[in-house]
Amino acid sequence: MRLTDTQVDLIKRHAREVAGATVNIWLFGSRLDDSQRGGDIDLLLEFADPVVHPALLSARIAARLSRHLAGRRVDVIIDAPNLQRLPVHDVAFSTGRRLS
Repeated sequence: MRLTDTQVDLIKRHAREVAGATVNIWLFGSRLDDSQRGGDIDLLLEFADPVVHPALLSARIAARLSRHLAGRRVDVIIDAPNLQRLPVHDVAFSTGRRLS
């Protein structure tokens, strides 16, 4: 995994501050491949309860994390019972690593 422990802690802390303490945070994509370089940070936030404004929540978390990660691009997708499940969700769950 191409994130430091400090970066992982920062991601977990800020995501929970915005999304709540019960959110499960998954890292997926190129950051899990140690042979690659660069790339954005792809996160899936998993909720047990419905999410009211998922696009706004995703944007708020991505912007906040980007600011705290020196401008690194952060993509956030949301998984919740009231949202349509897309193929990207399946990829995130099957290939990703749960951070919390």
